[in-house]
Amino acid sequence: MAKKTNIKKSDLKIHEPRQTQNLGPKALSDSSLGVDPEWRWDRPIQSPGISGVDFENRVDFKRLRNYRFKRLRAALDRSECGALLCFDVNNIRYMTSTKIGEWERDKISRFSLLAGNKDAVLWDFGSAAAHHRLYCDWLPQENWRAGLLGLRGTVPPSAGLMAAHAKEIKGLLDDAGVGNQPVGIDILEPGMLFELQKAGVKIADGQQIMLDAREIKNIDEIMLLNYAAAMVDATYQMIWEELKPGIKENELVAKANKMLYDLGSDDVEAINAISGERCNPHPHNFTDRLIRPGDQAFFDVLQSYQGYRTCYYRTFNVGRATDSQRDAYKQAREWLDNAIALIKPGVSTDTVAAVWPKAEEFGFPNELAAFGLQFGHGLGLALHERPIISRVVSMEQPMEIKTGMVFALETYCPATDGYSAARIEEEMVVTDTGCKVISLFPAEELPIANRY
Repeated sequence: MAKKTNIKKSDLKIHEPRQTQNLGPKALSDSSLGVDPEWRWDRPIQSPGISGVDFENRVDFKRLRNYRFKRLRAALDRSECGALLCFDVNNIRYMTSTKIGEWERDKISRFSLLAGNKDAVLWDFGSAAAHHRLYCDWLPQENWRAGLLGLRGTVPPSAGLMAAHAKEIKGLLDDAGVGNQPVGIDILEPGMLFELQKAGVKIADGQQIMLDAREIKNIDEIMLLNYAAAMVDATYQMIWEELKPGIKENELVAKANKMLYDLGSDDVEAINAISGERCNPHPHNFTDRLIRPGDQAFFDVLQSYQGYRTCYYRTFNVGRATDSQRDAYKQAREWLDNAIALIKPGVSTDTVAAVWPKAEEFGFPNELAAFGLQFGHGLGLALHERPIISRVVSMEQPMEIKTGMVFALETYCPATDGYSAARIEEEMVVTDTGCKVISLFPAEELPIANRY
């Protein structure tokens, strides 16, 4: 088991500037690290502009890097692993505070290692490593390395790239004094798994360690998540204005993509646009369907600002609404409000899931078939972080809701007409006494776009 490290409470003042640029010493870790001293729950959560200024405090990226690294050290110290080897791009960003083009997300082209008391090491795609040496001074220059595993098998394992990197990683583990301890790994290709095992690396589940670290957000993460939500607020204003007969689902998706990138998004992951007879059952996509009068339509905007993601549904009707459509919306809103009312530190996720209907009560044969419709999930650098709230898992494996968590709650109710449906989602920050909703486009009652 990795050795635990005792530190003074004064070391936890993460809002104070560090004396060094290097993020490495294991003395930064502490199992109690959690509450950010700069949280001010008596004030609205900031939604600052993009630019840094000298006349007010905004997002402090040095503080953010330090906080994330301390959380990671603490989570690793609590585990039985001596190191973490990450291939998941969200974990790499959390560990090293680096990001290259969004094209990397499904390539498994980058990886990072945190071993023993050493600084993190990143293997990046070609010239990106040289770029980091110039612009990323929070790790030693020699820790930014070029690497190549094979781009998901395009270069076959027989070429020896994986074997060479596995040997290199084993050497770094031995140098850090943790070569005989398990290494926590998140995701990887089978070929790399086999090569690591051949090199003598003991493999454990590192994804749980990373999720432990990432579940509590500091003030900078919360501001970034809040700003990302504000971008979606604006996008829904545009959709509400544009949603009229003659426009297609894909046209609204295109307009939303442009608006989000204009506002500063670094990745529009997906936008669901679902209308009319497509609403029930929920298909989780968009098409070229033409919007018609009286349609019920719902949208989900999944995008990120500085890496921090949104998942934010809204339902509209076009011009007018029927009683069954209004009733579906009212029920979805009630289920959502009942869940939000329970959110506070110390509440377990089974308590929240219990206020939602069972799958059979809204037309599904079992909970797995209805998964994701009455749903809660953490938000951060990934779309799905802790906690997960669902009848599929929460009733038997509940998790505690904690101050500093940020997550989304979403509900879905089919209409009695057999094809319409309402879908609503709110994002929230867990405070010391309850929660603050940060998705602010009005949704208390069914919005009618371009009312007749």
